[in-house]
Amino acid sequence: MRGRFGALRRWYAQRRPFVRRTLVALVVGAVLLTGGTLASVRWIRDAADGHIYSEASVPDAPVALVLGTKVDADGSPSPFLAARLEIARRLFVGGKVRAILVSGDNMNADYNEPAAMLGWLVDRGVPARKVVLDYAGFDTYDSCARAERIFGVRRATVVTQSFHLPRAVALCRGLGIDATGVGDETAKRYAQTWRISSSRENGACLKAALDLLSGRDPAHLGRRETGVDDALRAA
Repeated sequence: MRGRFGALRRWYAQRRPFVRRTLVALVVGAVLLTGGTLASVRWIRDAADGHIYSEASVPDAPVALVLGTKVDADGSPSPFLAARLEIARRLFVGGKVRAILVSGDNMNADYNEPAAMLGWLVDRGVPARKVVLDYAGFDTYDSCARAERIFGVRRATVVTQSFHLPRAVALCRGLGIDATGVGDETAKRYAQTWRISSSRENGACLKAALDLLSGRDPAHLGRRETGVDDALRAA
């Protein structure tokens, strides 16, 4: 035992400057990460402040932007996604929006969030001509950036869960969309999933701030699409 302790002391003595520099770097990194996260959370809240509404009080907008999330193995929207779609459906029926842009992940032929969202809405009475699909909404930043750059959206009501809504509204506004938002609270009954998803928001806020500061392009761009314009013109 003494031999091992002595060897450890010798190892530390030989590498003391390196160990100290590493520890200092770790502490500085942790402080910067914490500070950056807190600052990004504050920025998100400030940017979204005054632009989040209840379903009843949200101003009219041409388009509802529904952000995608998990689709179950049978191809149906998960409860979290279905709750978002139900809000968008009610906004459309109530005349609060005139078209719905569904933006999500179509990572492969067996997983297609936008198609599942379209099917759910059409099954509940929303005309297919009023629903526009964005297959490359791989994250919130990409969905907002593509809504503005590919689909030409200038004003929209963003629909997602309430814990996610400030970040979504802040990103859309930072990317040039006059965005308001309506958040779902009904999925709170799935307490564990809600809690886990909510706890990830601080880190996601830091990523959102870095995405905006870098001005990165979405993962996929392409040519301008007229789907939203066509849906707004359709009778």
